[in-house]
Amino acid sequence: MTGSGKLGFDALNTALKAAGEDTRLRVLALLAEAELTVSELTDILDQSQPRISRHLKLLAEARLVTRYREGTWAFYRLAEAGKGADLARALLAQLDPADRIVRRDRDRLDSVRAARAAVAQAYFRRHAAEWDRIRKLHVADQAVEDAIRDALADRSFRSLLDLGTGTGRMLEMFGPAVERGLGIDMSLDMLLLARDRLERAGLRHCSVRQGDIYDLPLERDSFDAVILHQVLHFLDDGARAIAEAARVLRPGGSLLVVDFAPHEQEFLREKYAHRRLGFAPEMVNQWISAVGLEPVLFRSLPPEPGSDGKIAVSLWLACDRRALIAAKPSREVA
Repeated sequence: MTGSGKLGFDALNTALKAAGEDTRLRVLALLAEAELTVSELTDILDQSQPRISRHLKLLAEARLVTRYREGTWAFYRLAEAGKGADLARALLAQLDPADRIVRRDRDRLDSVRAARAAVAQAYFRRHAAEWDRIRKLHVADQAVEDAIRDALADRSFRSLLDLGTGTGRMLEMFGPAVERGLGIDMSLDMLLLARDRLERAGLRHCSVRQGDIYDLPLERDSFDAVILHQVLHFLDDGARAIAEAARVLRPGGSLLVVDFAPHEQEFLREKYAHRRLGFAPEMVNQWISAVGLEPVLFRSLPPEPGSDGKIAVSLWLACDRRALIAAKPSREVA
């Protein structure tokens, strides 16, 4: 990288060599459509796995693509930031989408997507009854989602991090309004569902990754908004999760926590791995304040009268104090 922020001669030469080969150009075009594994690219391009792996290695070294490991799988995606990403998109912008080779690869990609969606829906069907039982215990999902939208309505954000993303619903909700969305979850099965949801919604700028909520593979100050939606009750250390969420929040950014109010449904702990049976408002506010965030909203949503619901849902909204402090004149100046 040169001082001007542009690629130096050697870096540009390496990137152009990496992209300037027919298979690698086809790989770039495919990764612009979806993130894929080596085996999926092997099926689409009808080439051996070692050969595809070598091509991907060259593209990654040139910073045209990025690689993310999930268990025994590795997903590849067109680079999202940096000069390599800019170059990749500039090259692909010159590629005719109606070209015969591009169309053929896209048709095979559709087959891969269909197979992936079938696996995701099979998992969903196996667990639908469990999720429906839990949903009946609290306020309706639509009411919770409306409250989430209301809480963030006046908060401006271009990038969103969804921790414990599950099926990716938060990314689907806010994806059309942001420039970048990322979901983190430990469960490979849930990531499968989330990926399918995002692909069906056409949200190419949103992605999901396997990751540890206590040790996020992300830089400090990297997202405008962070959501923890129905996550804390699965964790043994909610304060630590909120501290890590605050670490990646930009100055002036927003943290939204959505979880159960205190309840007595002990079977959720026994059958569904809930470690905590809800949270008192002051507990979460204390965790938020302890990491330097400013609590700005608390709201409780009780179940509808006459329903099977027994659990209220709470929302906590906080903002990063650094922007507030910077905006206030000091006493000395005043």
